[in-house]
Amino acid sequence: MCSEFDIIHRYFKRSVSGAVLGIGDDAALIAPTTGIELAISTDTLVCGKHFFPDADPYKLGYKSLAVNLSDMAAMGAKPRWVLLTLTLPEDLVKQNIAWLSGFSDGFFALADWYQIELIGGNTTAGALNIGIQIIGEVAAGKALRRSDAKLDDDIWVSGKIGDAALALQHELGQLALHPTEIEQCLPALLTPIARVELGQRLIGLAHSAIDLSDGLMADLGHILTASGKAAWIYMTDIPCSSVLEKYRQQSVVMNCLLAGGDDYELCFTAPKINRRKIDMLSAELAIPLTRIGEIYSGEGLSVRDAQGNAMTLEIRGYDHFRS
Repeated sequence: MCSEFDIIHRYFKRSVSGAVLGIGDDAALIAPTTGIELAISTDTLVCGKHFFPDADPYKLGYKSLAVNLSDMAAMGAKPRWVLLTLTLPEDLVKQNIAWLSGFSDGFFALADWYQIELIGGNTTAGALNIGIQIIGEVAAGKALRRSDAKLDDDIWVSGKIGDAALALQHELGQLALHPTEIEQCLPALLTPIARVELGQRLIGLAHSAIDLSDGLMADLGHILTASGKAAWIYMTDIPCSSVLEKYRQQSVVMNCLLAGGDDYELCFTAPKINRRKIDMLSAELAIPLTRIGEIYSGEGLSVRDAQGNAMTLEIRGYDHFRS
């Protein structure tokens, strides 16, 4: 059986060039660029809570990093370094070394794409848990924040939302999708795309931003609370896939769209004067960017139907201690 240090050296230790000191000492050393602020975020993925016990290890390694990259995207930060904490069941290490190989391959496939260096972490025995801390850089005073939404801002979302939650509902047996439909939705759940470049390009165009991890209503609600503003959005303008659109009238599917979470798209607010620039950015990056509503004074979030009437909804976003 591999020891803790065998696991680290065999699967996770690599040479680094962007850090002063990487894996192998009591702490890593980094040297931030002059005029830059560090953006730091952490996430924990718990087996049985955030992923199924039989999850494909390659895709799990990929997603573990992707969800943290999404936090960097929401701040407009360039991801630079990452630390990884793995809690591994002893029987997994004894009987399924291929799991470690698959997980590390998936993790580094995404890390290499974004030129991120793994500079440290920890490995221990216990119930399967994955902890990641990511560090990025953003020009001083330029980071996108939840608290900077302005009166009359447009509200935008990137990509299409709801497919990850729809795929999860299928996997849980809450609804049945056709094989071709689940094939279309599963990538959103298992290998989400972090909008890293988009986040960086939104600096100077957007006032505020957040990534959609807990659901559109909950996450947009965080912007509103932090900014002391209210908002309305049109239900019919929320972008979704043809699969979700097909089942859209079902209550469980509407919940996927508004509160399902796991989308990792960006929701951001921007002044109306920047509409054309944002449309041009959408075309340049080949990422759909859709206006869904507007910021106004007051409190709360109103979801409107096609006629502009407020909808009565009993929907809330994901909460680790209530879901």
